[in-house]
Amino acid sequence: MAVRDYSLDSAFVRQLDEELLEFIGRGLEHRDEETFNRLALKEFELQFYTVKPYREFCQRKGITPDTISSWEEIPAVPTLAFKKFVLTTFPPERAVQSYMSSGTTDFTHRSRIYRDQRAVEIMVRANALLTREYLFPDRERMRILFFAPSPRLVPTMGMAVGLGEVRRLFGTEDSTFLITYRGLDLETLLRALHEAEETGEPIALIGATSAFIYFLRACEREGLRFELPPGSRICDGGGYQGQFGECSREEFWDMCARILNVPSHYCINVLGMAETSTNFFDNVLRNYLRGRRKVRYKELPPWTRLRIVDPETLTPVPPGEPGLLCHYDLANRAMMFAVQTDNVGVAVEDGFEILGRWRKKDGRVYLDRTFQHPGGRVLNTLTEFLLRRKFSRIGSVYDRIIGR
Repeated sequence: MAVRDYSLDSAFVRQLDEELLEFIGRGLEHRDEETFNRLALKEFELQFYTVKPYREFCQRKGITPDTISSWEEIPAVPTLAFKKFVLTTFPPERAVQSYMSSGTTDFTHRSRIYRDQRAVEIMVRANALLTREYLFPDRERMRILFFAPSPRLVPTMGMAVGLGEVRRLFGTEDSTFLITYRGLDLETLLRALHEAEETGEPIALIGATSAFIYFLRACEREGLRFELPPGSRICDGGGYQGQFGECSREEFWDMCARILNVPSHYCINVLGMAETSTNFFDNVLRNYLRGRRKVRYKELPPWTRLRIVDPETLTPVPPGEPGLLCHYDLANRAMMFAVQTDNVGVAVEDGFEILGRWRKKDGRVYLDRTFQHPGGRVLNTLTEFLLRRKFSRIGSVYDRIIGR
């Protein structure tokens, strides 16, 4: 057993956190494989000696900090392990963030997520940089409408907590969370869209993919159209790029353009997971504003790496072939650097695209492309019920707002 002090207040952990913040702070253009590898090995050392279930997992594979020299050799923890064990590098009672994962795979068994104060600072620094670069590269602040509950309403929901940071860092004072304890605030939503048309001030809409689809479908049924000002944008999360429920991504972008006047290059999909700390954004808006013509995909920031592996053998697949996404995330110091997911994707240049989830049932393997709400299966059902009910009134509410 190691004799070094790996406690949260130790010199080892404090120095590691400072180095992580400095490395992330270099920005998206700075690629440094040597420093990434060195920091990854330090994180592995910390996690090996402070997380007993992980240490035992690694020892069964014959791997210790003394036997490896590359981040690629660090064993990845399957997301299922987060549902069975507390995988944190510090005592959970010192957590300033504590919540359960969405449980999209199995609501009855959800991951327990804990982060200490400095780990939160690292995560916020990383995602603030990504949000600036990929979602707001041209705007310091703007009015944001969130198709989500506020962190005050659901302080244990990671999605709400993250969106609270987005509002704090990028939203104007009139930015609003639209999901209240009474459901969707439809009147505030429609009023804000109408005001944006009147003032010419662009607006941002952020939330779960399903919420947008229900809203757009309701507008379509009632014949509603909004001419949102140029520069307005949509950021959706939870829908897979292959299929958003009954709506393909091409149909989704088409509805955004026809109904809201938001072109596809201002529609940004984001992938976030409770078990990791970095969000992955579509590169489409950033490239458009820089005059780059590139395929849409999710780019990997310098503090992350990705391997696409075979679902059965967990060995890397040949370039261009789909497989399970295995994430390596330096911002995840509080939990696990290497996380093996059940998301299926394919590598694209310096990033990836997600295709769906790998499922195995009754001996049959299939790719699940259906929508999953980032808040979990129960919230998916609840959201569908509440939104369908609210949106059934959309025409009459809009007529009242515009005095028709």
